[in-house]
Amino acid sequence: MNSSSSSKTIGIIGLGLIGGSLALDLYQKGHHILGISRAHQSCRRALERKACHQVSSDMELVRGADLIFLCTPIGSIISTLEAILPYVSASTILTDVASVKGVIVEKCSMLCSNFIGGHPMAGNARTGIEAAQYNLFRNAPYVLTPIETTSVESLEVMQDIIAELGAITYISDPYEHDRSVSWISHLPVMVSAALLESVNSKAEPEILELAKNLASSGFRDTTRIGGGNPQLGLMMAQYNQEAILDSLINYQQVLQEITDHIRKQDWISLETILQRAQSNRPDFLRD
Repeated sequence: MNSSSSSKTIGIIGLGLIGGSLALDLYQKGHHILGISRAHQSCRRALERKACHQVSSDMELVRGADLIFLCTPIGSIISTLEAILPYVSASTILTDVASVKGVIVEKCSMLCSNFIGGHPMAGNARTGIEAAQYNLFRNAPYVLTPIETTSVESLEVMQDIIAELGAITYISDPYEHDRSVSWISHLPVMVSAALLESVNSKAEPEILELAKNLASSGFRDTTRIGGGNPQLGLMMAQYNQEAILDSLINYQQVLQEITDHIRKQDWISLETILQRAQSNRPDFLRD
């Protein structure tokens, strides 16, 4: 293994928005990037965009890598790790970028003692290698979820790489991570999707058409993530079921309170909730 300050050979499996953006930045930082994608077009574009030095659809390409990022969909991470095990050494660090950590870390750590769960909190609605961009992770939170058996040296290497990306490292227990993101990431996806479903299923045709014409930034911002990749939202629910259910139930209770206040014309109580919302929102906004 190279020292944490030197150039490394880095494998990136999955060259979409996150994997491609990691490749662009780490290539530019002087690391040797091995890119793997099932799509030959993505491999070709990764070379053209100078995101990777070598590309392939064959997992064996990562043989000899110092560090490997698993950037596949959540549901494919465990099987992808199993597929590359014959090509990795005991010193190879493996990490992922999934938005769910508990079950992923638990199962992947059983397969590989040098696995460290990771979650870069950055992205947009676009997908594929064409969506990849430089500095996507700059100033963004990047969560690492080491466990008791995690190597201190490997964790330091990951922290150095994150620093090179310009991201901000946070260390968390895997399941505490999942409870946190259920509130600020997974619940909003479901709420946003529910809003779109409600409008489209209940509004009269002429009202719906007018609403579409009048919709502006407020509605666009509120529904952006609900209109994203359906498979991503589905996997969030499947792999973080308990935490999402807890947050959804709490949300339903608060929504019922608001419904009751409006029904009873209890404007003082409704105003109190709205005032708290106004006061609390800045706490969730980063500069």
